[in-house]
Amino acid sequence: MVAQSTSTVLMVRPVAFQSNPLTAASNSFQNHDADAAIEVVQAQALGEFEGLVAALQNAGVEVIVVDDKHEPHTPDAVFPNNWISTHSDGTVVTYPMMANNRRLERRRDVMDKVLPQAGFDIAKIVDFSPAERKEQFLEGTGSLVLDRVNGIAYACLAPRTHPAVLDNFASSLDYKVVLFTAVDRQGQQIYHTNVLMCIGTGYSVICTQAIADEAERDQVLDSLHTTGHEIVDISYAQLEQFAGNMLELMSAEGDRLLAMSQRAADCLTAAQKEVLSQYVNIVSAPINVIEDNAGGSVRCMLAEVFLQKATDFS
Repeated sequence: MVAQSTSTVLMVRPVAFQSNPLTAASNSFQNHDADAAIEVVQAQALGEFEGLVAALQNAGVEVIVVDDKHEPHTPDAVFPNNWISTHSDGTVVTYPMMANNRRLERRRDVMDKVLPQAGFDIAKIVDFSPAERKEQFLEGTGSLVLDRVNGIAYACLAPRTHPAVLDNFASSLDYKVVLFTAVDRQGQQIYHTNVLMCIGTGYSVICTQAIADEAERDQVLDSLHTTGHEIVDISYAQLEQFAGNMLELMSAEGDRLLAMSQRAADCLTAAQKEVLSQYVNIVSAPINVIEDNAGGSVRCMLAEVFLQKATDFS
């Protein structure tokens, strides 16, 4: 049986983190402090990274940490979920990225060495990155919010999410697509679907306000209701605090967790937390510098590992 969440994640430790000028035009969540020294920002981001790793490990999550490399310079390497996803049938998928310097984040050694050395079996690799030559992009589980149990891929149309690659993903991995348009408070397309919604086991956190078209909003909600998800509706104000950028995980003991930033946790209402508490325990850590400079949050930092371990077959 396919599970919605996993107890293992891959994270990339930053070595040269900074706000990426090549992504700013399509990411309204980036709020770069031009006066901050690059060395200071990197040091702060590294501290936040280690704090999140510790919080996840303390909650019983296995964290595979890979160090980024100084060359080539990849300022957003801390967000591996955009270039890789793994699946319970042993498939690893690599994705086409919009920014040239983000394409450099794709690392063959992760698939050839890191994951196998951690005991995980890879059956095949599906590479969609050649679509970059056509200026067609699909940035992993940033562009895609996957209902793995029901085989549904939710995606909001944006410069980083192209319908042709989305269709290719769906046919290759046997997913049905729910495609819609989402905009921020200023009317700009939201750059990644995982900024506005999260799907867990029995619930979904989503900013329905961001889906302006009523028919599209009804389609999304109907799909979520049909698959048995209780809706936790967040506001634009909460979306701007990264409350949509959450990820359900499992502890080694089988407890369900919901990972998010401290900023996201702090903005949730008591009523929202009460609903979520029926399904998960919240795990949070402060990552304000990463959020402000890169425009992404905790979910973006976590590449889930759904591959089977070799010992699982013994």
